[in-house]
Amino acid sequence: MSETELEEGLTSAAARFDRALARLGTSVRDLNARVQRQQRMEVDTQRLIHERARLATELDKTAARAKRLDDSAHEVSRRLVVAMETVRSVLEKSE
Repeated sequence: MSETELEEGLTSAAARFDRALARLGTSVRDLNARVQRQQRMEVDTQRLIHERARLATELDKTAARAKRLDDSAHEVSRRLVVAMETVRSVLEKSE
């Protein structure tokens, strides 16, 4: 093998090595970007899970309050009916 062929072989090998390093660098950057996106998604998912839990708790409290209000309204309605019947009874007796 001549010195020129050896130099051409080394130049070719160096060029292939440089291209391989460039591809490796690109792959590493792409992988890093995917890892960062995955980490952001995990953080967002955890934030959404906490928000969902907070909203579920708030909904439960609101539903309990609505039930108490409904029960109170029912009791007020029942007492009004009793009071109206009492007033009607008193009015009938006074006639």
